[in-house]
Amino acid sequence: MGEVARRAGPATLTASLLAAAAALSWWRAAEYMPLGAWLDALSMHDVTDTSQMLFAYSFLPRLVVSLLCGAALGLAGALCQLSLRNPLASPTTLGIEAGASLALSVTMLWAPWLFAFGRIWPALAGGALAAGGVLALSWRRGLAPISVILAGLVTGLFCAALAAMLTLFKTQYLAGLFIWGSGSLNQQGWTVAGTIAPVLLAAALAATALVRPLTLLGVDDAKARSLGLSVGAVRLCALALSIGVSVHVVSAVGVIGFIGLAAPALARTLGARRVSQQMIWSSAVGAALLWLVDQGVQSADALWALSLPTGAVTALLGAPMLVILLLRQRSVPVVPPSPPAVESSHAPRMTYLLIGLAGLLAVLVLLAVLVGRDGEGWHLSLGQEFDMMMPLRLPRALAALAAGVMLGLAGCLLQRLTGNPMAGPEVLGVSAGAAFGLAIALFSLSTVGQGTQLLAASIGAAVALAAILALDHKASPERTLIAGIAFGAMFDAVINVLMAGGDPRAMLLLNWMMGSTYAVDGTAALASIGAAIVLFGGLLLTVRMLTILPLGRGMSSALGLNPAYSHILVLTLSAILAAMATVIVGPLTFVGLLAPHLARRLGMRHVLAELAGAAIIGALVMVAADWFGRTIAFPRQIPAGLAASLIGCPSLIWLLSRRSPS
Repeated sequence: MGEVARRAGPATLTASLLAAAAALSWWRAAEYMPLGAWLDALSMHDVTDTSQMLFAYSFLPRLVVSLLCGAALGLAGALCQLSLRNPLASPTTLGIEAGASLALSVTMLWAPWLFAFGRIWPALAGGALAAGGVLALSWRRGLAPISVILAGLVTGLFCAALAAMLTLFKTQYLAGLFIWGSGSLNQQGWTVAGTIAPVLLAAALAATALVRPLTLLGVDDAKARSLGLSVGAVRLCALALSIGVSVHVVSAVGVIGFIGLAAPALARTLGARRVSQQMIWSSAVGAALLWLVDQGVQSADALWALSLPTGAVTALLGAPMLVILLLRQRSVPVVPPSPPAVESSHAPRMTYLLIGLAGLLAVLVLLAVLVGRDGEGWHLSLGQEFDMMMPLRLPRALAALAAGVMLGLAGCLLQRLTGNPMAGPEVLGVSAGAAFGLAIALFSLSTVGQGTQLLAASIGAAVALAAILALDHKASPERTLIAGIAFGAMFDAVINVLMAGGDPRAMLLLNWMMGSTYAVDGTAALASIGAAIVLFGGLLLTVRMLTILPLGRGMSSALGLNPAYSHILVLTLSAILAAMATVIVGPLTFVGLLAPHLARRLGMRHVLAELAGAAIIGALVMVAADWFGRTIAFPRQIPAGLAASLIGCPSLIWLLSRRSPS
């Protein structure tokens, strides 16, 4: 950020947030009773006076809880980032919050008696398991920033997919999770505040004891060991403390994402350098930010009768703030960008491999059409039954195939263009942007046809991708990723707000976001296949661009390529591919990140081979997901996009676990 902002320091930002929150709180409190009656309401409140009771047991506890939870999440995020030396680490990106939320959902369905001992224990178990899985996956690569965040995002998405499936099948039991899962700070007493306060105090004292070890750890692991520091023990203690604090917040008020990422980033960018400063100011910024957001939510409810979840709205304020800081900050890469891929010298082998994958795809499509399940079990649909079922099954399989092709191509383009192995339409916020555009169209227009859906999703995806990569054409992978997470969180927040508002169209949006292909007909399927073929043909024109662009703008210009035009063309194609796929199968697939990784794992380094391989692998995953979702839980159906997450995430987890340390 600029030198002026750094001189002002995090105190200026914190004071500004606190002043704005205090002004809103003053106005909200005056709605309950005059200033002179506030102390009386606390000390000698009249149980027959509704205003006094609401002030003493709803308004004030909620204010205190917002401060405590914001401070706790800010501290948890700082501990994550300091212990892993990773500016992207947070309870959200490490999957801790998603794991805790999933554990609470599972407990609510199958072991509600455990809540007699408190919600914290299932949440603690879920968060610890998720974080443990993330660290285990990235341990062989020395907990490198990109490896940790990739593992965390995959784990978080897998937990979110499982939770979404539970919500789909058990809506009558988990309907309340729409509000709670988005972070609701509504209070009916001082119980939550009394629970969080001692936890935060204990965590602050424990964090004080970790200041010196974390300072040594921030230099270098080898130097820290030479000074007698047990690096593994310190890192484990800091992460355990972060997990404990964050799951207490999740169990008390639900998931309030982004504070744990934004607060430390804001504090550090504004001048907090020492470990103690980062801990203190991360907590202060987190408390002030959440207090301000919650007061804004209450003010919106008072003025326009909008009942919004605070956790979802937090991203609407925190994400733009983080993006603004990124615009003004010089990027300092944690790891160098990925070098251009080495061209494969085994072209014949790659050809045979691609032919084999294409043959496997054909067999899988045939399997999806012929093999079904009914009340009597599994069977082949032949003869008259085949004639009856083919018009229902074939369009779904073809639509899933087309969506998989387009997602694989979009992910491959983004990873090639950015030099970032984590780039993908799902991670960089492109799919969330497409979902945002479609959600706005759904809630603002009376009728939304296929053409309108595609246009709205394309505009949303293009805006998201252009905004992310317009931050800086020389952005490091880490900075681009932070921007993607910020924009994705912002778009997801808007969608969650729309879904939590009680509008009956929210269930339509939920079904679409899970990626159901149930309503796809023959015309739509053929149109999807045609679009995938045309777009893949268009990508053949970009092979030279994708080979040269990773060399840098200077080299690209020297070789006769116009970097600006090439970037715009590739980004436009990526946005169109992601938007069309999102319209078909929703934003929850992860295929755009998985398919290029698997293609490179199979040795496809040449641009054309990687494009073709990613397209076929994406199609394989989506066709398998559609068939799996249609049959495995018969008579219920799991939407294809959701099933793709359940298939793709474990596949990517397996891939991560087998990669060498290099």
